[in-house]
Amino acid sequence: MKPMLSFVVLAAIAAGVPIQEAISPDAAFDSAGVRIRYVDQGQGAPVVLIHGYTGTLDRHWINTGVFAGLVKDHRVIAFDCRGHGKSGKPLDPQAYGLEMAQDVIRLLDHLKIRRAHIVGFSMGAIVAGHLLTTNPDQFSSVTFVAYHPVHTWTAADAEEAEASARDLESDMPFRALVLAAWPKEKAAPSEEDIRKFSQNMARANDTKALAAYHRGRRALVVTDAQMAAVRVPGLGIIGSDDPGLAGLQKVGKLMPAMKVIVVEGAAHGGDRGILRRPEFLTALREFLPSQR
Repeated sequence: MKPMLSFVVLAAIAAGVPIQEAISPDAAFDSAGVRIRYVDQGQGAPVVLIHGYTGTLDRHWINTGVFAGLVKDHRVIAFDCRGHGKSGKPLDPQAYGLEMAQDVIRLLDHLKIRRAHIVGFSMGAIVAGHLLTTNPDQFSSVTFVAYHPVHTWTAADAEEAEASARDLESDMPFRALVLAAWPKEKAAPSEEDIRKFSQNMARANDTKALAAYHRGRRALVVTDAQMAAVRVPGLGIIGSDDPGLAGLQKVGKLMPAMKVIVVEGAAHGGDRGILRRPEFLTALREFLPSQR
């Protein structure tokens, strides 16, 4: 499955979910010259949440109730990835990739947190997976939600990444995303439909920054051997109707200390999205305390 296909539904719902005020006041820190916005609340074992492509900490963690559910028992830190939300949006592809993973390490250092649980949704799972190969000692556990670390990169993947970047630089950015995310049970979207959704998404995102992200994301790819060497306890949670299911199950077989939970009838995003399913939060809250 091409990497982008795991993000398209997420991108579509991101445009239609209203942004609410964060549970706790915004804070920010300088991550090697890029401003990173975050929220930090609660007490207990720290948990870092990484949102998905075109998302924000509000859309994916606060509006879904995940932040509030976790903060009852944990210190929860969520942040806007670079290129997203209220964080800085560099336009150089080299400012993404590995730098996205390092933002997490710099945030932990900024907060003087030695070790934390990490939870990554969709794009966030890719970032979290890479961190397991570079800084495993800083994580008590990892949870991959609705996607998995990217552990292959072919010529077709490179072409898809560049095509995604060019699409974002066109006069109808997100066209490919709209087409890929359009419900299969509905008639094909008209050009007006595509333009409307594309424009809505463009208003909520910096398209040039996202193009740079696509051109830099290859740097987050890991190998099968690297994933097989990971000893950090892992959990995968994904819906039965998510196109990333087979990929996450494959990673579950690669990682010796990982369990995959499939939530029947859950999808990647939308009304049936995994983050909105009570089974997701229940499984996560049961898993985290067992991995002190």
